[in-house]
Amino acid sequence: MFSWDDSPDLNITPLVDVMLVLMAILMITAPTITFQEQIDLPQGSKTVKVEKPKTLTIRMDKNRKIYLNRDTYDLDTFADDFVNQSVKFDKKSEVYIRADEMLKYKDVMYLLKSVKAAGFVKVSLITL
Repeated sequence: MFSWDDSPDLNITPLVDVMLVLMAILMITAPTITFQEQIDLPQGSKTVKVEKPKTLTIRMDKNRKIYLNRDTYDLDTFADDFVNQSVKFDKKSEVYIRADEMLKYKDVMYLLKSVKAAGFVKVSLITL
């Protein structure tokens, strides 16, 4: 028999579970939403071209022979020869040094010091 005086118990556990799942979905997807706004960018000058910086690669093999472009140098005379050859190159260009792993540390550092002494600032050692 049904009586209007009975107070029914409401079970809100399923409602809370559903709301927590929806909140978790919202928290995961909200950072990935991207908004696209239509904006008009100002016109820039088309006369300036961005040039790729010039690079210079110097290689030294395990016999202490140094290769610069098509020229070959000995380590003993490289410092003087490179100073003479450096007038052909832009001092702002990046210089990459590749050296054999069997070389002594002092030989590679001598090569690095010689390149920096010639006036190049951006000098890097290349490794595998």
